[in-house]
Amino acid sequence: MPTYEYRCNACGFRFEAFQSIKEDPVKTCPTCGKNEVERLISAGAGLLFKGSGFYITDYRSDSYQREAKKEKEAPLPQIDTKKTADKKSETKAAKLSGTGTT
Repeated sequence: MPTYEYRCNACGFRFEAFQSIKEDPVKTCPTCGKNEVERLISAGAGLLFKGSGFYITDYRSDSYQREAKKEKEAPLPQIDTKKTADKKSETKAAKLSGTGTT
């Protein structure tokens, strides 16, 4: 059931009423009792998400989820740090001796 916003034109009191779409609009002000209440047009509450969270990936296809799981479980490529260190020391030695290429 929607929530409607109202304003009394006599006293300026603004209030909300939780009522069915089929119900007639409120006509009497709950504060001053005059019949000068009008229903206001409002943007409404919009879309409400309740719970711990909603993410774009929550509703991905099964094939996408299987591929993502494979990627997570795949081992990372190993880098041979010894070869990299040897190349760096060779380059440094060549620069110091002046035989390096530019």
